[in-house]
Amino acid sequence: MTSEAQSHFSRLQKEIFSVNGQSDFERLALEVFQLQVIHVPIYKNYAEHLNVVPSNVTKFVDIPFLPIEFFKSHEVMVDGVDAELEFLSSGTTGQQSRHFVASTDLYRQSLLKGFTHRWGAVKDFCLLCLLPSYLERGNSSLVWMCNELVGLSKQKESGFYLDQLEELAETIRDLERRKIPTILFGVTFALLDLANLLKIELKTTSIIETGGMKGKGKELTRLELHDRLQDSFGSQPIQSEYGMTELLSQAYTDEKGLFRCPPWMRISIRDVRDPFALAASGKTGGVNVVDLANLYSCSFISTRDLGRMHDAGSFEIMGRFDNSDLRGCSLMIVD
Repeated sequence: MTSEAQSHFSRLQKEIFSVNGQSDFERLALEVFQLQVIHVPIYKNYAEHLNVVPSNVTKFVDIPFLPIEFFKSHEVMVDGVDAELEFLSSGTTGQQSRHFVASTDLYRQSLLKGFTHRWGAVKDFCLLCLLPSYLERGNSSLVWMCNELVGLSKQKESGFYLDQLEELAETIRDLERRKIPTILFGVTFALLDLANLLKIELKTTSIIETGGMKGKGKELTRLELHDRLQDSFGSQPIQSEYGMTELLSQAYTDEKGLFRCPPWMRISIRDVRDPFALAASGKTGGVNVVDLANLYSCSFISTRDLGRMHDAGSFEIMGRFDNSDLRGCSLMIVD
């Protein structure tokens, strides 16, 4: 990579978290595309296969999206840059995706700014993590993310709870009595086990479900899961996170249960029959993600998720394409 390209990447790393509106986002996205289509070999090859001439891509809508499957078969990373972190997906079947992260600082900024954008300052919360399947396999981006958040919490109870459901239940009861704002990140099957043990009307605790059953039982739709959890934890909405190994940013649900992205991330919906066309407004289709924090890998990813757009950029996840492996955060199969 030339010194000029290195300088360009460094400048963009400073700018992507200062996005101000859609036009600014599209300008930066085009800059990121022009760099990645030259310096990310697999993305360059893919664009060439599509007969995409980079100099002809002058509009945001013309940027091609790399199929997420390439993270399983290729090293999706800027050429000549060393990885500081390597994450593996939680796929239960087939080959796992790998995301090579060139800048730990960039990832840290993305997750902290994204959390703050939705929830507020991390230090103001007790962070509880119930992620047994992720902790057991290692190389999990979710575990790394939660560990960073736990480290910034001022509450001594913050931390990971592997098999200590009784201890976790008592901790939540105590935090509720003391009215401590608390966030519990949990994988689906573990949250269901906790719900069977802890029957309490949660007032100051927000639950964020972060993944499916991981082979521990029948997959549930988000609606089924949330109904079950609310039977134990009261009427407060169960929250969700939309994130995955291949992304350095996360979207969280709002008070209406719809996902909203941080300013440097965008979702669009492609036609299920034509992967190069956008779906009609309000229609279910494949989810395309632009994550500018993926600066040193690929910011433009065509996922295997099914989704639908709503007003003001909000969206919902409907499930996954047939034959997709069950993995990631908050990806429930729709019956």
